[in-house]
Amino acid sequence: MRYLPTGEWMQKADRYTIQEIGIPSMVLMERAALKTVNIMERKQVNLDKTLVVCGSGNNGGDGFAIARLLKEKGYEVTVSFIGREASMSEDCRQQLKIAEKCGVSIVTSIKREEYTSVVDAVFGVGLNRDFAGTYRENIEKMNHLPGQKVAVDIPSGICSATGKVLGTAFSADLTVTFACEKLGCILYPGHVYAGESVVADIGISRKIFEKDSSVCYTFDETDLPKLLPVRKPDSHKGTYGKVLMITGSSGMAGAAYLSAKAAYITGAGLVQIYTAKENRGILQQLLPEAIISTYTEYDVENLHRLLGWADVVCIGCGLGRTDISEKLVIETVKSTKTPCVVDADALYVLGRHMELLKGQEWPFVLTPHMKEMTGLLGCAVQELQEKRFEKIRTFTEQYGVVCALKDARTLVSKMHRQIFVNIAGNSSLAKAGSGDVLAGVIAGLMAQGLDCYEAAVCGVYLHACGGDEAREAKCSYSTLAEDLITGIGTCIKKTEEKMAK
Repeated sequence: MRYLPTGEWMQKADRYTIQEIGIPSMVLMERAALKTVNIMERKQVNLDKTLVVCGSGNNGGDGFAIARLLKEKGYEVTVSFIGREASMSEDCRQQLKIAEKCGVSIVTSIKREEYTSVVDAVFGVGLNRDFAGTYRENIEKMNHLPGQKVAVDIPSGICSATGKVLGTAFSADLTVTFACEKLGCILYPGHVYAGESVVADIGISRKIFEKDSSVCYTFDETDLPKLLPVRKPDSHKGTYGKVLMITGSSGMAGAAYLSAKAAYITGAGLVQIYTAKENRGILQQLLPEAIISTYTEYDVENLHRLLGWADVVCIGCGLGRTDISEKLVIETVKSTKTPCVVDADALYVLGRHMELLKGQEWPFVLTPHMKEMTGLLGCAVQELQEKRFEKIRTFTEQYGVVCALKDARTLVSKMHRQIFVNIAGNSSLAKAGSGDVLAGVIAGLMAQGLDCYEAAVCGVYLHACGGDEAREAKCSYSTLAEDLITGIGTCIKKTEEKMAK
């Protein structure tokens, strides 16, 4: 796993490293400069004629040290200091003096010249409000200069906590970031401005991130073997759980099929679909492995019998917004004695009956996209976009649920747990049926014994990795939801092969 701290948390980590561990700040700054230069050379940035633009904080100090190292290596380098001398940090002032004594050319304006590279060391991670005036003019000048663009730690003008552009921002081809990728360079639009991000370990301790639930994290492919539930040689279908899918109103057999097949492909032992009678024939042909139970009207006794059979329930995919579907959702949420995934149309019903979640003994995983989440919260989409972390934390604390908030960067939250931020996947996931597949994946993992939070986190990541496999096979334009299921199977196969080595 990898932590995704905000600038505030990185500043705490800096202080802990300096004050508690005892590594001087100038040592960290020198390491940052050395690693930045090494990475720029490794990435074949043309450094023959480089402009380094420095502010007055410690990010500017990094910039002065980078310029000095570039000069020592024989590159032509100019520093443009655009900060305020009166507000320079102690370390930045010291690095300026060293650079001057080493013969680095330092000016106080940005002139248009034919630079081969432009290095941004203006603001760093501490910026959290819009800026204008001379700073804005200079960053826009930097963007319009020729040459490759490199940001030091974070592109100036990007909020390290939200990814928001704070008036204007440096548009980097490469960002060399220290200790961890910053959350703002993962979220959009900050991710676009960061370009390619490379993490440089300079000795900053990550220890303080371990116990605080407000620090976010993510996964990469090396984590999958630790996430998937273990398969036992001495097992049978009952070992891997029974999933009840209450999905698919009349004419919506596709949603029922996709969610049920996804639960199977992820490893569930047995799946039963409870659906409108009209869907029986097509589902029996599409997925003969599943048990098919049907309804023509609301039958509370039969619903209770099915709920008693299941180890995990998944409700909502293609369920519709009829009187029957509303009764099914209300009674399921009230009566289930097993973990339950709530998706799609069931979320619409739940949004009108949020009292059902209060005091529940059994855990729920809710999988809303942004619009569905506004129905649960009673707020506008723009407000949710701007305050998604705050709102998802408050929501999961209030109702005691796990919430997977689906977006280009899906978040998974649970009370007292760190928020998972998914960075895998691609635009091929933006297709009808993708959410049905995710609900099935999470239910299938829960059936195999993962708790709700772990299943949601693993499910979101596995679903996204399946999207990456599907794009590789089909391309992002042509991938369909069923291709995601195939991609998930491929991803699991590759992971199992790695586990066997």
